[in-house]
Amino acid sequence: MNKVLVTGANRGIGLELCRQLVARGDEVIAVCRSSNSALQALNLRVIEGIDVSSAKSTGLLQAQLGDFKLDWLINNAGILSVESLDSLDFDAMERQFRVNSLGPLRLTSALLPNLPKGAKVGIITSRMGSIEDNTSGGYYGYRMSKAAVNMAGMSLARDLQEVGVSVALLHPGMVATDMTGGRGVAVEHSASGLIQRMDNLRAADSGSFWHAEGERLPW
Repeated sequence: MNKVLVTGANRGIGLELCRQLVARGDEVIAVCRSSNSALQALNLRVIEGIDVSSAKSTGLLQAQLGDFKLDWLINNAGILSVESLDSLDFDAMERQFRVNSLGPLRLTSALLPNLPKGAKVGIITSRMGSIEDNTSGGYYGYRMSKAAVNMAGMSLARDLQEVGVSVALLHPGMVATDMTGGRGVAVEHSASGLIQRMDNLRAADSGSFWHAEGERLPW
């Protein structure tokens, strides 16, 4: 049994990760800005009122956890807005950086006391943050924020190596959630693949960029 903390746990991929982890017997802490009936129906601990872009929020989360040790920290919370070159919204782009890029780094840093040797950190990123894979342009804020969190994840992998904590950068695929307008693969399928990637993560693979299906992705 793993002790797992999932951010962005009230809907979409986060909610399904929580559901599947609880079903297999893991002890799950679901973190979100606001809870809902679907999350409350699961057999887990919910900590709401947490905004990963806020230092105050992440400090409050660490205080609530105290010295509780985690086996997995899954940084799933994220946002997406659409910008093209002729409609750049820099405020929205900055918001995506605060949540998608700085959020996982801020939270992981705050919870370092809760990550013992052998713990694993998962960062739900996107292949849209791959420079090599960008063949269509657009989505400036989302692409840039995901490229930035990929770099943060790689640096975390290097810096946490000496304390025995491994990091995985995980692309869930194009998943049918509110974020994608319901287009893509079933969320159940994606979450199952993400859990498998975390199960299979070894120290030698720390810092790698993986598709939920198991394919290693280009930077």
